[in-house]
Amino acid sequence: MKWSVKRTEDKKEAPEAEIPTPLQTLDGEQDEAKRHGLDLKVSIHRALLDRINLSALEKMPREQIRAELSEIISEILVQRHEALNRTERTALVDDVLDELLGLGPLEPLLQDDSITDILVNGPKVVFVERNGLLERVRTEFQDDRHLMRIIQKIVSAVGRRIDESSPFVDARLADGSRVNAIVHPLAVDGSLLSIRKFAKKRIGMDRLIDLGSVPEPMAHVMRAVVASRRNVLISGGTGSGKTTLLNAMSSYIDERERIVTIEDSAELQLQQEHVARLETRPPNIEGKGEVTQRDLVKNALRMRPDRIIVGEVRSGEAFDMLQAMNTGHDGSMTTVHANTPRDALSRIEQMIGMSGIEIGARSARAQIASAVNVVIQVGRLADGRRRVLSLSELTGMEGDTITMQEIYRFRVSGRDDRNNVMGRFEATGIRPKFHGDAVSAGIELPAELFRPDFDMN
Repeated sequence: MKWSVKRTEDKKEAPEAEIPTPLQTLDGEQDEAKRHGLDLKVSIHRALLDRINLSALEKMPREQIRAELSEIISEILVQRHEALNRTERTALVDDVLDELLGLGPLEPLLQDDSITDILVNGPKVVFVERNGLLERVRTEFQDDRHLMRIIQKIVSAVGRRIDESSPFVDARLADGSRVNAIVHPLAVDGSLLSIRKFAKKRIGMDRLIDLGSVPEPMAHVMRAVVASRRNVLISGGTGSGKTTLLNAMSSYIDERERIVTIEDSAELQLQQEHVARLETRPPNIEGKGEVTQRDLVKNALRMRPDRIIVGEVRSGEAFDMLQAMNTGHDGSMTTVHANTPRDALSRIEQMIGMSGIEIGARSARAQIASAVNVVIQVGRLADGRRRVLSLSELTGMEGDTITMQEIYRFRVSGRDDRNNVMGRFEATGIRPKFHGDAVSAGIELPAELFRPDFDMN
C-alpha cells in the first residue's frame, strides 16, 4: 500500500493521564470490622471444605455453585448467630466463591481491566498500577498463611513449587498473566507477589498509534523493518512496553512464515496461525529436569523456523540467538533490559560471556554487529505514559566499536500544567540501509519520512 503523508488535521492526541486515587486509610472502627469480615470469610471457607465435594465443583456452572453456596453459608451464619444484611451476605458469598474457585482477595483486581500490575507486599499491603502510576488499594489477606495459600494455588497449577528450599518462582495464571513470587526466608516482611496482567485485548500497532506511543510514520518504518527481515532488538526498562511492542510488530510477519517463540513464562500474543510456542521448565524437587532458554533456542533451530522470537534474553542464550540470526533466520526478534540502545548492545556482549564460550570482546561485538540490524528503545516516562524513544540501525564496525545511526527519536521538551511530559517525535535526517530491502519487499519508504522537518506528530 502506497504511503500517504499525514496532514496536520489528522493528528491524534494522546489521552490525558488520569490522576491516581489517593491512598485510603481505615479508622479504628472500620479496621476492626474489616478484620472481623476477613476472619469470618476464612472460617466459613474452612467449614465449607468439610461439607462440599471440590472435585464436583469443577463440573458445575458458576451460578449453580453460587446458589448452593449461598444456602450453605446462610445455614452457617444462623448457627453462628452472625447477623448480616443482604448486601453483606452477597459480598460474603462472592468472597468465599473467589476463595474456592479463584485467587481470593486478588479476584476483584484481576477482573479490573484498568489495572495492569498487582504488587503484594505482604498480607496487608497491596499496590496496583493504573495508567502507568502506582496506587495502594484496600485489598488485604488474613495473614501470611492466607497469602501463601494463594501463591501455592498459582504455582501448583503450572506444575511448579515454592517453599523455603525453593523460595522464589516464575509462573503464569490461566489467562496468561505473568506471576513472580518470593517467600520466607528471602522475603523478610511477608511473602511478595507480583502479577503482570495479560491484556485481554491484543494491543496492535493501531492502538499504540492512538495512544501516542508510536507515531504513524514510525509504525510504517517498523512494518518495513519486519518485511525486509531485519533482526530486531527491543530494549527498555521494566514495565516500559517491550513485550507489547514486540507483539505489535509481530503482526507484520507474513502468515505463511513459521514462527517459533521461546519464553520463560509464555505471554506473547502473536496473531499468526503458524506459531510454535516453547516455554522453559525449572528443575524439579531433586534439582533435575531443568530446561533453559538456551536449550530451547538450540532445539528451535531443528524445528525449521522462518523466524525465532525470544521473549527476553537474559543469559547465555544470547549467543545462540545471535548464531541463529547469523545463519539464515533473518527477521528474528528479542527484547533485553537496558536503558539506551548502546547499553543494550553492551548487555548482549556481557551475556555472550555467560555462555561459557571463549570469545574475545572484538569477536563478540562483530557477532552482534552482523546479527542485529535494528535496536528500538522504549521507555515509561515520568507521567506513566510509554513511548518509543529511539529507533536505531546498526551499520557495522569501526575498529573495536559497533557503529550505529539513529533514525527516529523522541525529544522531551518539558511538562504541562497537569504535570504530563511534553515532547515530540522527530526524524534525524538519516535514511536507513534497509531502505532498498524494504522496497524489494513491497514497502515504499518516501524520502520525506526521514527529513528532519517532517511532521511526525
